[in-house]
Amino acid sequence: MQTCCVKAMVTGKVQGVWFRGATQEQALQHNVTGHAKNLPDGRVEVLLCGDREAVKKLSEWLWKGPSGARVTHVEFEVIDAHAPDTFSTR
Repeated sequence: MQTCCVKAMVTGKVQGVWFRGATQEQALQHNVTGHAKNLPDGRVEVLLCGDREAVKKLSEWLWKGPSGARVTHVEFEVIDAHAPDTFSTR
């Protein structure tokens, strides 16, 4: 199993639409750790760490998000980070 960590900056209508909670549900289903947190500029920062294929699937899901979200852009950065033990929403 190859593991990796990806930081994503999600832009659009992504706050106040349960984006962080839905991302956490997806992460738990795929055994991915990290976090999702609202940023002051209206974006959501998402850290995904785990199996490369699972992180890829979640990265693709971020372009869609939950039904109330309207994602306009996602910027990804592969990072060298210590994978957290859980997935949190901040």
